[in-house]
Amino acid sequence: MIKFRNAFAAIAIASGVLLPTMTSPAMAAVDTSDPQRFVSTLTTDGFAAMRSGNREAAKAKFRALLAQNVAVDQIGTRLIRRWLPTTSPAQQAAYKAALPGYVVGTYADRLFEYADASIRVIRSQPTAGGGADVYTQVIKPGAQPIAATWSVVNIGGVWKVLNLNVAGINIAMAQAADFDSVIQRQGFDALLKLMAARNK
Repeated sequence: MIKFRNAFAAIAIASGVLLPTMTSPAMAAVDTSDPQRFVSTLTTDGFAAMRSGNREAAKAKFRALLAQNVAVDQIGTRLIRRWLPTTSPAQQAAYKAALPGYVVGTYADRLFEYADASIRVIRSQPTAGGGADVYTQVIKPGAQPIAATWSVVNIGGVWKVLNLNVAGINIAMAQAADFDSVIQRQGFDALLKLMAARNK
């Protein structure tokens, strides 16, 4: 899963996807009224949480973020779409249950490396199906700005993150390729075991 680990390091640079939550009294709710405000408030609150320095609290907020601001079910289905005809309902249920915790357990600790970064929202562009791409720059002291495009989708009247492209890396495609590699070599149950081991 080297490719996806490297890709998610790019997400960490871009991310406030990272830690805002609508359940924390110390943080404002993410504004989902339009794509640009959604990405702007999401990242602003996310960096504020990272700067608190409390990793366990950050992981809890990341879990809340996944549930409320990321289209987890849609992303998860896309990642294993080619394998759905050959997986059982029990395997699919185990995968769906493990996905949020897998992301948290594998990557939350990496986010603190980028607590001094910020996001500048440049513009948004509608996409097919009523979604939008929000174009941003990641500003990190002493480094060149990095282009990051957030693909968002409107679900039930609110915006949610569907994908992220950072410096030319399509995160969903990178993750799908890593999942495919594990399944092709060892089978779907091996992927579930890997996800469960990192779901901490």
